[in-house]
Amino acid sequence: MRPVLATVQNGEPLPLNELRERVADQFQLTEDERKERLPSGHQTAINNRVGWARTYLNKAGLLCIPAKGMVQITERGRDALVSGPQRITVSWLKQFPEFADFHTAKPQAADAPAAVELDAAETTPDEQLAEAHQALLQSLADELLAHVRAATPSFFEQLVVDLMIAMGYGGSRKEAGKATQATNDDGIDGIIKEDKLGLDVIYLQAKRWTNTVHRPEIDKFIGALTRQRARKGVFITTSDFSVGAREAALGLDIKVVLIDGVELARLMVENNLGVSVKQVYEVKQLDSDYFLEE
Repeated sequence: MRPVLATVQNGEPLPLNELRERVADQFQLTEDERKERLPSGHQTAINNRVGWARTYLNKAGLLCIPAKGMVQITERGRDALVSGPQRITVSWLKQFPEFADFHTAKPQAADAPAAVELDAAETTPDEQLAEAHQALLQSLADELLAHVRAATPSFFEQLVVDLMIAMGYGGSRKEAGKATQATNDDGIDGIIKEDKLGLDVIYLQAKRWTNTVHRPEIDKFIGALTRQRARKGVFITTSDFSVGAREAALGLDIKVVLIDGVELARLMVENNLGVSVKQVYEVKQLDSDYFLEE
């Protein structure tokens, strides 16, 4: 926040876009760092942080917004640059009643967890929300994987079918169910259509294991694919793959995709398989078009 304040210390109003550029220059950000986005992908990290810094400093009375999209320092802001700390934090801003009222005005449900203090991680609310969402997804994925590993082999086979369908493969569920019946080849657990028209097929191997899958199992799968003159195969396990196993799947004329337990759980969450929506939070932003006057 102090770099934002220092950027406008000359007292002249400054457009927000120029403020962002000057702060990025001050931190000597590379092009890649300037383009780095939040997990949501909707905004760059630098724009998000400068935007929240402007909001906090404005609420504390250190900055004002003299016109739309503009920023200007106040007398309180100038005093902060002279007598304030080298690192302006949320805790320090709370000495100003206007900011304290703004920052504590966070209505919560009775069973909601306590608000996260920004100073702990020096992140913006958008980043905190994204981080909390990622933590919830990780916890859900871990729980999903534990349930999958505890399921019966037949349930796991059906889960693989359901996942492939949820991802857009296999045509209808009825056709997919028939297609994935056990084959006579000990290296292939099933076959599923790549698309609804059946223009190509994908050969499947599913291992509900807790031990690491090593190269011999992948070589065995590749051999089975070769005998079937197949071009595409997916090997799914609830455990993980060794380095040798992953190397075995590279550099082939046949396309072999390896899905370990972590990736399996991620795909299940992403495709809403075995999960349901608990709660939806809407994050809204200003609609600047509404305020355009003709």
